[in-house]
Amino acid sequence: MNDAIGALARVIDEVVAPAATEVDREGAFPRTGIAALADGGILGLTTSADLGGGGQGLGEAASVIEALAAACGSTAMVVLMHYAAVAVLEASGPEEVRRAVGSGAHLSTLAFSEVGSRSHFWAPLGTATEDTGAVRLDARKSWVTSAGHADSYVWSSRPLGGAGGPMTLWLVPATAEGLHGSGAFDGLGLRGNSSTPVVAENVRIPPEAMLGPDGAGLDLALSTALPWFLVLSAAFSIGLMEAVTRETLHHATATQLEHLGQTLMQQAVIRADVARMRIQTDAVRALVNDTLSAWGAGREDAMLRVLEVKAAAAEAALAVTDLAMKVCGGSAFRKELGVERAFRDARAARVMAPTTDALLDFVGRAIAGMPLLEAS
Repeated sequence: MNDAIGALARVIDEVVAPAATEVDREGAFPRTGIAALADGGILGLTTSADLGGGGQGLGEAASVIEALAAACGSTAMVVLMHYAAVAVLEASGPEEVRRAVGSGAHLSTLAFSEVGSRSHFWAPLGTATEDTGAVRLDARKSWVTSAGHADSYVWSSRPLGGAGGPMTLWLVPATAEGLHGSGAFDGLGLRGNSSTPVVAENVRIPPEAMLGPDGAGLDLALSTALPWFLVLSAAFSIGLMEAVTRETLHHATATQLEHLGQTLMQQAVIRADVARMRIQTDAVRALVNDTLSAWGAGREDAMLRVLEVKAAAAEAALAVTDLAMKVCGGSAFRKELGVERAFRDARAARVMAPTTDALLDFVGRAIAGMPLLEAS
């Protein structure tokens, strides 16, 4: 782990951070940074050590995502979605793919959200059909991070057999015939994460590409991908908040109001705003740490904490980056300060499935003893 963390720091300093402005400006996939992270053992960090990976868990992955998000939100999101997909692969994926992930030679991602059901990832409309010894997939995925760059997609569909639960998961190679992207990503924030639609038209895969039992995909997603995605999303928000808080403090300390002979930080209103930024960041970190403790110990409230953490972190990141824009004033509107990029990147967490509104409903259901999802 120490070797990987040392490699992470070097890659961030030498590759990820220097490229972040161009990745954002051009909307370019951070291919060089991802390759360097693969070489440094970061992509394989959470794969079993028996298969050549780092053998690390959710807490270590959260530290990686936080550090990356502070430097480049797009790169952090690519790795975040990779770790969420790898959680599924570690539970049910084939050994050869897991070995490839462990060696850094394989980038994966989730392909859940669809055009017809949007952020309701638990209700796929795409189909899986038996077809002369193979399985045919047809779907219109609406948002797939790393689309066109990942080596595989952890893919959701309706059950193959038409019975059981609402979802089945598959491991779909990105090179599968009939799989194609639909346009480039030109978004407000996270501009280099290549989050574009992916369409499957008569994509044929072998039956053994199924991950877990037919119809049990939602249970598998809720027990593996969802906790990793939610906790890592919160770590992502912490990374953004830490970065803008540092930048805001530096700006407020270094900037002079010469007519008063004072720095911005010597103004009470500015100090109060920076204090609010620090308090909200620290509060989210405390919640993330408690969530990791609850998850690791198998506490009774572990899933409640998991459901809470992304919603809390997303809203805090919106508030903290908004305060950073306020404190830094006109300077924050200039891209070289880096504050406005974090401001834009922070907006994604509220609308990424499960959205903040969906999570608030889940939390309300959980504390009322209700099922998270109504039976269809």
